[in-house]
Amino acid sequence: MVANILTVVHKENVRLDPGKLSDLYNELGETGAEDVVCRAIEELAVRLTHCERLWRQNDIVNLRKSARSLIAISDQVGMSAMSSIAGDVTQAIDSEDYAAVAATLFRLIRVGERSLTAIWDQHDLTI
Repeated sequence: MVANILTVVHKENVRLDPGKLSDLYNELGETGAEDVVCRAIEELAVRLTHCERLWRQNDIVNLRKSARSLIAISDQVGMSAMSSIAGDVTQAIDSEDYAAVAATLFRLIRVGERSLTAIWDQHDLTI
């Protein structure tokens, strides 16, 4: 007989800085800003997948480089939560705390996926 089964659902808050996007649009114009946002979204998606692959391959040196690269890209388009968590991943690697690396990396992936969706939705509204 099965007693109680507990299912944990991870719900992460996504923080977007609309001021960063506004600054981008003001600085680069609509076409330039759309190009930057689209390239950033694509690059972030690729790098998130790459981070997960590097973790599974136990390639910590390149995982750190890849996570570190997410900080500047996500910050550029106003994904403050994603930028912060990518910093947490690099700190955990630097501390050689691999349980924390795993926890923060998979949090980064969850927040990253939600952030990409949120910025894409916000981007669609501005077109």
